[in-house]
Amino acid sequence: MIKQSIRLFVISGSLMMMSGMVNSAWGQTKSGACMDSNLRGDYAFIVEGLVFPAPGVEVSVRGVHMTYFDGQGGITQHDHIVVGGQAPALDWTPVVGSYHLNSDCTGTIRLDVPSTGDFVNLRFVLSGQGSRIYAVVTAPFSGPGRTVTSTGIRRD
Repeated sequence: MIKQSIRLFVISGSLMMMSGMVNSAWGQTKSGACMDSNLRGDYAFIVEGLVFPAPGVEVSVRGVHMTYFDGQGGITQHDHIVVGGQAPALDWTPVVGSYHLNSDCTGTIRLDVPSTGDFVNLRFVLSGQGSRIYAVVTAPFSGPGRTVTSTGIRRD
């Protein structure tokens, strides 16, 4: 009887915590759904992953970038991405792009690198009342296959 009570308490407590976490995971304001205007300001990102330039070959990717979301679907960014231990051609590479934030706080990003003509697409989730972004690179993109993720935190 005591074991069942403890098990029920642990399960119900876990469920209550999870429901609170799901609620607070959304990026929307307390009044409702997400929209492009919820994503505004500077976010500092860390980037990690792998690029696959040939079958059986993995090259590490590490980097940082500062991204400005304008609240209207526009992005400007400066990044420093190290691939395979090699520094980028430009110390801070300028990037421009666009984003769309869905009402459920998921979204899409398209980034274009004017200096090289490269582009990348991402899917992301806005979390913590808009304070955090979790993103993953997705096809299509220019260049070899890759698995790259990034996490951004709003700069206060």
